Amino acid sequence: MTENIIPHDHAIKQADRIKKLGYRPILIWFVGLSGSGKSTLASGLESKLFNEGINTYILDGDNVRSGLNKDLDFSDESRKENLRRITEVSNLFVDAGTVVLTAFITPFEEERKKVREKMGESYVEVFVNCPLEECEKRDVKGLYQKAREGKIKNFTGIDSPFEAPKNADVEILSHQLSIEEGVQRIYDIVIKKIKDNE
Repeated sequence: MTENIIPHDHAIKQADRIKKLGYRPILIWFVGLSGSGKSTLASGLESKLFNEGINTYILDGDNVRSGLNKDLDFSDESRKENLRRITEVSNLFVDAGTVVLTAFITPFEEERKKVREKMGESYVEVFVNCPLEECEKRDVKGLYQKAREGKIKNFTGIDSPFEAPKNADVEILSHQLSIEEGVQRIYDIVIKKIKDNE
C-alpha cells in the first residue's frame, strides 16, 4: 500500500518555519514509572518555554488515549502501537513548528530507540527516575494498589517490566529534586537545542 503514497512537495518547509519562528521545534519525551513526576515536570517546562514565546503542546495519556488511541488496550502490543502513533503525531507537530512534550511511561528500550531514530536531532529524552516505592507513595489514583490486587493487568513496575533508559539525554531524580530544580535542569539542556539556529 505504501508504494502508492507519494508525498506532496509542499511550498513551505520546516526550515521556513524555523526561520520565521526564530527557534527550532523539538520533541521532548519524558520517560518513567507512573507517579514518577513526568507530567508535573512536563507541565512546568511547558509553562517556562511558553512564557518565552515558544509554541508548545503536551501529549499525554489523557488527551491521546481518550481520542486518537481509545481503541487500544494496555497489552504490550497495544502499548507499542500507542507509542508509534504518538511518535508520528509528534513528528507532524514538530514539522509544523511546535515544541512537543510527551509524558508516557515508555517502558521498552526498543520503542524508545524507534522514537529517537524517527526524530533524529529533534529528540530529547528525559528519564524521570524515581524508585517504585516512592511512586507507590505518590499514587493518588490508587493504581498501584489495584495492580497489586490483580484488578489492573499489565501494570508497569508490577506485572509488566520497565527497562530503565541507558542513554537518556537528561536524568532527573525526582525524589531528590524539587519540581523547580528538575524543570531548570531539563530547560538548560533543551533550550540549547531549541535556540541552536540562532
